[in-house]
Amino acid sequence: QVQFAESGGGLVQYVGSLRLSCAASGSISSMYVMGWYRQAPGKQRELVATITSRGSTNYPDSVKGRFTISRDNAKNTLYLQMNSLKPEDTAVYYCAADRTFSSWWSGFDPGKYDYWGQGTQVTVSS
Repeated sequence: QVQFAESGGGLVQYVGSLRLSCAASGSISSMYVMGWYRQAPGKQRELVATITSRGSTNYPDSVKGRFTISRDNAKNTLYLQMNSLKPEDTAVYYCAADRTFSSWWSGFDPGKYDYWGQGTQVTVSS
């Protein structure tokens, strides 16, 4: 059973940068879809970015051009590089993994992922 643990969150100034990591306890090569989601207080969990095993990525307009998702299968780690951070990026960030393409075909329904990390807090000051 693969487990995931996020790290790299913290407090950063407006327009600053952070890189989040999601380390897996086992191989992520079999994870066809991996993604980052975030949830701010009082709001629903929302998609941040996804990446397939072939490297295809998806981003919502809110982060497009600022965030970059990547995966290093050799290190069993998923990354999220966040640049030009804004106060509205403040949230708990979660990594997720899907062993199939269920999440992809569902339009990235959070309920279609097989694994979730515990989350890491990102706070961007204005």
